[in-house]
Amino acid sequence: MTTKFGTDLTTGSIPRHIVTFSLPMLLGSLVQTASSFVNAIWVGRFLGTSALAAVTVSFPFIFILFGIGMGMTLATNILVSQNYGARRFEELRRVVDSTTVLVIGLGLVLTVLGELLAPSILRAMDTPAEVFPAATSYLRIFLLSMPFSFAMLALRSLYQGVGDSKTPLYFQFAGVALITVLDPVLIFGWLGLPRLGLDGTAWATLISQALVFLAAMVYVHKAKAPIAPGWPVLRGLRPMLQKTVRIGAPASVQQSLVSIGMLLVTGVVNGFGEVATAAYGAASRIDQIAFLPAINFGMAISTLAGQNIGAGHESRVRQIFKTGCLFSGAITIVISAVAVLFPETLLRIFVTDPVVIELGTSYLHIVGACYVVFGLMFVSNGIINGAGDTIVTTVMSLVSLWMVRVPVAYLLSRQMHSVKGIWYAIALSFFVSLTASMAYYFSGRWKRALNKKKGEPEVAPAEPQISPADPLAAPVEPEVAKVSRPRAEKD
Repeated sequence: MTTKFGTDLTTGSIPRHIVTFSLPMLLGSLVQTASSFVNAIWVGRFLGTSALAAVTVSFPFIFILFGIGMGMTLATNILVSQNYGARRFEELRRVVDSTTVLVIGLGLVLTVLGELLAPSILRAMDTPAEVFPAATSYLRIFLLSMPFSFAMLALRSLYQGVGDSKTPLYFQFAGVALITVLDPVLIFGWLGLPRLGLDGTAWATLISQALVFLAAMVYVHKAKAPIAPGWPVLRGLRPMLQKTVRIGAPASVQQSLVSIGMLLVTGVVNGFGEVATAAYGAASRIDQIAFLPAINFGMAISTLAGQNIGAGHESRVRQIFKTGCLFSGAITIVISAVAVLFPETLLRIFVTDPVVIELGTSYLHIVGACYVVFGLMFVSNGIINGAGDTIVTTVMSLVSLWMVRVPVAYLLSRQMHSVKGIWYAIALSFFVSLTASMAYYFSGRWKRALNKKKGEPEVAPAEPQISPADPLAAPVEPEVAKVSRPRAEKD
């Protein structure tokens, strides 16, 4: 049932709810990915392998910083959905104010820290000497866009918390359009502007994020939306700030730990040279497309499960699981087949170096064959998160990364004397995650949430993913455990 500002997902067609809720997010992700592909083409084909490698080594550090912001906006999404569902609009206003304070503070502090630590982090990652100067310059410019990106993450969480996944899509379209236009202009110095090379992509991101943020603020205030950020009322805000930090801090720490793990894996790849780094970066672009349906379906499933568990509809939750497996599995298995059968064709979109293509092909043959595993894992994780057991998915993701992917990548690549050992480690971590997630789902332990009578279920950080901010990396949204009000409060 659709209300003035949101949607009740406890009634009606489950397949329709999954599609209609996830489709705007998926479209936004696809548009952003298309933009990242265009950027990757500009960088990889026109600026060369070194430029692509410079951007690739910058990703993990960016993800660490953005993981902190995404954790806090995850708390925003949860608190907005709870208070909006219960029609507690005064509390909703406090959530908006606390988010405004935290986002502004975090954005500024992390930008300063990022500027100071960037060279040291790149050195610690064993960044190739020929790539280091370009990577440092690119990263420092790109980090200036972080406050605006944080603000857009917050606005998106506020909108999705009240059940609106369409409005954020419009601003994503605008941002992508701006970056698409600005990239070649700034890279090659068109229209009389200076030729900035790789730095041009970072400046394009900064300018587009700033302009879209300003437009979004004007729009949300003209629409007089209840979630419109404004000058925060600090009196009496401390309890909500503490609640937001209590929910968001664990999520921020968890996402940062995942990003650090990715950084370590990238560091292992860097040890095999510039070609390996470029191949990993190019093949990762294919990962982005493969992961998007799974991630967005996982978010929709988490939301549906949360509302229906809160309403006590166990049979609908089981139907959500079955439908999610069908949708996510079918789509990812097709993408997996394409990646395995036509890897060279896909990689040539980004790079022309035959050595890089050959190494990237081995990645897609190994990791690409496991995309469907990743897709199914997000379905069961969505149910678990929706039940409020998101600490379980947090532990599983950290175990998969820190106890499987990182150590196995290091050991296997050394034993095989080949970067392909890292590819096998990534694939193995997918299977570990799926096995653990499905085992927990079928154990039925998540059903304890059906018997809870609390007005505000306990929540914890959800499955972490990549920040949407990088112009060469498609956005990957964090799964959010949205918990509806209890049945007694239902409209």
